Amino acid sequence: MLVDSHCHLEYEGLVEEQGEVLDRARGAGVQAFLNISTKRSEWGQVIGTAQADADIFASVGIHPHNADQHLDLTRNELLEACREKTVIGIGETGLDYYYDHSDRAAQQKLFRMHIDVARELQLPVIIHTRDAEDDTLEILEDELGKGRFPALIHCFTASAQFGERVLELGLSISISGIVTFKNAKDLQAFAKAIPQDRLLVETDSPFLAPVPHRGKTCEPGFVRDTAQFLADLRSESLEDLAEYTTRNFYTLFSKAVA
Repeated sequence: MLVDSHCHLEYEGLVEEQGEVLDRARGAGVQAFLNISTKRSEWGQVIGTAQADADIFASVGIHPHNADQHLDLTRNELLEACREKTVIGIGETGLDYYYDHSDRAAQQKLFRMHIDVARELQLPVIIHTRDAEDDTLEILEDELGKGRFPALIHCFTASAQFGERVLELGLSISISGIVTFKNAKDLQAFAKAIPQDRLLVETDSPFLAPVPHRGKTCEPGFVRDTAQFLADLRSESLEDLAEYTTRNFYTLFSKAVA
């Protein structure tokens, strides 16, 4: 049984037939889903979906692309949203300097706000980082110096050096279908070396469908294909990888157990 630790069930491509999408995933052995939000206007819908099904959980947060549209977000507003029973994580948040859709200072400010709330509630921060390794590490190291908090780098595509450092800092790493792509040799090499107790799997659906589904809308059920590829890459059985990545999910997102 697998967990899709990062999906966007309210996004176009999934929301139109959400029930069927979820049923197909359950049939593929997916036992739980973390439904991720990227802007404040999604919070109610993401939480509502989680409230309707016991195997779905929610996150609340602001994606770095949307930072400029959330300059008025207060710490208390984020804190109160995170207290909802089905909300087990904070994010996704972080830094994206590849597209620079939002001012970098605004991205950094919101990233730190998410971390501050995560530290108080001890909920994991779900981190998006792209072309921003140095600043991401600088913020993580600075904020960890103020007190520990759980955190996860989602859809990992960064350098091995960055990955090794975040592992040293105590973070976990989630691998998406990108690892199955032919041109992902560096990612594949790093994914082989991630310690078993730090590895999670995800789809980031409806994006990034793994081989053999490339070109299609990604669905949570495709996490099985990513998990099988990873198991083969790491010379492990699918059953073993599914067991420890699922255990890691519930260890990191401990509110899901409660």
